[in-house]
Amino acid sequence: MSVLLHISDTHFGTEEPRVVEALVALAAQQRPDVVVLSGDITQRARPVQFRAAKAFVDRLGGVVLAVPGNHDIALFDLWARFTRPYARYVKVLGSDLEPVYASHDFLVIGVNTTRALRFKNGEVSAEQIDRVATWLAGARAQQLRVVVVHQPAAVIKAEDRADLLRGHHAALQTWSAAGADLVLGGHIHLPYTLAQHGLARRLWVVQAGTAVSSRLRLNVPNSVNILRWGESSCTRGERAMRSFDQGKDCLIEQWDYARSEDTFVRTVVTSVEPERA
Repeated sequence: MSVLLHISDTHFGTEEPRVVEALVALAAQQRPDVVVLSGDITQRARPVQFRAAKAFVDRLGGVVLAVPGNHDIALFDLWARFTRPYARYVKVLGSDLEPVYASHDFLVIGVNTTRALRFKNGEVSAEQIDRVATWLAGARAQQLRVVVVHQPAAVIKAEDRADLLRGHHAALQTWSAAGADLVLGGHIHLPYTLAQHGLARRLWVVQAGTAVSSRLRLNVPNSVNILRWGESSCTRGERAMRSFDQGKDCLIEQWDYARSEDTFVRTVVTSVEPERA
């Protein structure tokens, strides 16, 4: 069984130290094979905020796959924004803005949906859609195929429609046909798992809340997601309770920060069955 920890919207510069410590403890407990950071890692892309983010990432251990969010490009420093928009990000998180992670159980493909000319909204180009589809086409049957963006590819509230990823419809159509199972995102600080219908094959959009920031959405706590995939991805008792078919289902767990306990607790478990030939 392999484990993926999905963290989003840490917004370093507005982080809550107690929540940071609780998340580091959760990572140490769960020992994920890969940690995914789906953007807005800093609040204002300032060097001190990136340094804090780097210190946090270094404490997580293991492989980290990150993509930038709109907050990771300087907002007020217009010279930096339009001449070297990712210079500060690259310095601490690496030069690959669209990284790929492949293991026996996972294929995770990062997509940079930020644009220097867009201060908030994200976009995915035709070239990016085709690049991801090429990677997906080469996936092995046992791999969970995961695409990582920042802005949501689907929303559950009308008020969030303005934040939808530009080009999301074409992306979901193409990626579904190419074999994608999940599209991970953040940006709107609202966690959910949403099945997408009317596509070539089943696909789910998985959103994470804000992991450690004080910038909480009303009544939504800090939260992260844990994905479990592969053999023995849950106990025998859990499998019986959820009609779990070993090796076929992916468990998507939402973990919320409980202030009364000063720890992250599992609050929602969704079992999805990716299609395989």
